[in-house]
Amino acid sequence: MQVLVRDNNVDQALRVLKKKLQREGVFREMKARRAYEKPSEARVREKKEAIRRMKKLARKSAQREGLLPAPRPKAAAGKR
Repeated sequence: MQVLVRDNNVDQALRVLKKKLQREGVFREMKARRAYEKPSEARVREKKEAIRRMKKLARKSAQREGLLPAPRPKAAAGKR
């Protein structure tokens, strides 16, 4: 993975790198590999993740079809 440093702004480059690593799931992978996970526990976790993904997909498709109301937009923090 490569991140360009512009105008010697290392802080911004680190933020970009961290965001890229987050999107790729590197931090989640590192946390998972920290300790041994029994195969039975891995199966249970993967099953729960699959169920969560399917519920999210069903919810989004129901919103697109108009069966569920669309989520409310989040209010801007600065505007009160």
